[in-house]
Amino acid sequence: MKDPIIIGIAGGTGSGKSTLVREIAAEFNDSVCLLSHDFYYKAHDDMPFEQRCKLNYDHPNAYDTDMLIEHLQLLKQGLVVHRPVYDFSDHNRAKDVVEVKPAKVIIVEGILIFAEEELRDMFDIKLFVDTDADVRILRRILRDVEERGRTLESVVNQYLTTVKPMHEQFVEPSKKYADIIIPEGGRNRVALSMVNHRIRSLLEE
Repeated sequence: MKDPIIIGIAGGTGSGKSTLVREIAAEFNDSVCLLSHDFYYKAHDDMPFEQRCKLNYDHPNAYDTDMLIEHLQLLKQGLVVHRPVYDFSDHNRAKDVVEVKPAKVIIVEGILIFAEEELRDMFDIKLFVDTDADVRILRRILRDVEERGRTLESVVNQYLTTVKPMHEQFVEPSKKYADIIIPEGGRNRVALSMVNHRIRSLLEE
């Protein structure tokens, strides 16, 4: 069996990565499986909730990237993996896992996936979604308050203390590794059409 195509989609928080992922997945339907770097936040069962709230979740060390790499290697071999589930309201890994079956196209998305060389080298196509900071923070606030049960104050505080500095230190510099930089992510129909055409060409090779 031909090796799957692995696509990495990076970009800052709230940049539009998820929209781009949805658009690509909709184009190729059952040929796609998705792994988000956010699924692989490290477990912190040893810490109380108050301490977990203070951790820096925007630093590469917050992730179990070795597990993600291992799962990608298994999927490339045509094997099923069971990826973790992360509870954002509890700031900890949940007890559940989700079965992920191998597919022709594997999409990996996350803010820091290009910052790790071993992970970065696994991608056949590297896309970076580039969006203005003011748009990203507004999207982050809406998402975290509405979907993740956070307070406005906690979201803004986290953005100023860790999200913004880590973006400048790790995320923005990793943009240089991208094959294609896409302003506005899935809303950029021209770029999306080009990416889908490239994926289709690789599938047909």
